[in-house]
Amino acid sequence: MAKDFYEILGVSKSASQDEIKKAYRKLALQYHPDRNKGKESEEKFKEVTKAFEVLSSPEKRQQYDQFGAAAFEQGGPAGQGPFGGGGPFGGAQGGQYGPFTYTYSTGGQGQGMGFDPFDIFEQFFGGASPFGGGQRRQAYSLTISFEEAVHGTEKSVTIDGKSQKIKIPAGVDNGNRIRFGDYDVVVDVKPDKRFQREGYDIVSEKELSFAQAALGGEMEVETVDGKIKIRVPSGAQPNTLIRLSGKGVKHVRGSGKGDHYVKIKIVIPKKLSGKQKQLLEEFEKESSKSGKGWF
Repeated sequence: MAKDFYEILGVSKSASQDEIKKAYRKLALQYHPDRNKGKESEEKFKEVTKAFEVLSSPEKRQQYDQFGAAAFEQGGPAGQGPFGGGGPFGGAQGGQYGPFTYTYSTGGQGQGMGFDPFDIFEQFFGGASPFGGGQRRQAYSLTISFEEAVHGTEKSVTIDGKSQKIKIPAGVDNGNRIRFGDYDVVVDVKPDKRFQREGYDIVSEKELSFAQAALGGEMEVETVDGKIKIRVPSGAQPNTLIRLSGKGVKHVRGSGKGDHYVKIKIVIPKKLSGKQKQLLEEFEKESSKSGKGWF
């Protein structure tokens, strides 16, 4: 019995197009042949791509909901099926496999392979064929610092005994591929203890004492572009996020930058002096009298 397309993508039958798209992106990256060698990963990749090809189309999804997978088999209710008469592995001359367009020759070599509409495979895999057709491009790993990934850099590399320079654009992330002549360069970004990256956004922590959090005021924080001063509101609570618009990572393509989020972390001292204890005790008494408590 054919597997349920919704189950393959891990979404409900009422899933929105955006949910289907996100689920496909995640699974396609997970099982892409360039990341996972072996027959099992290749078959899984074909499976999730076929499910997406049907469910991402309102018309095909309606047919699938009505007739099931039989609607897309050769001679089924929907006609020739999603591969235009057998698919790229059954001798078809052209069509579409998921978001990838292709033409197919009798010699078995894919020609005219298109790119994923989300640019996800072009960005991560250099647009390589998910079917293994054609010659694979050689890939080389290049390790760069977090700061170099954010701001861009130029690196000297030696490939096939030749020293060359390659420009790394600002905004690249760990695992991105960059086309360089006849090769692909896979970027390996070292982590930075100061910053956590979420897409094009940056998250960092700012430690405050109880008094600083209660009183608020102007504080200095570090961003990827240097130190700046921010205003912390009085009564800031633990894990409060302060958004710094446009202080994140530059977009690799197009203009614009992500945001920087400062997460407030309140540090409770493990040891107190006699004076500090006295002041806190007085504060507690005043809070009890007012009935407001600490928070």
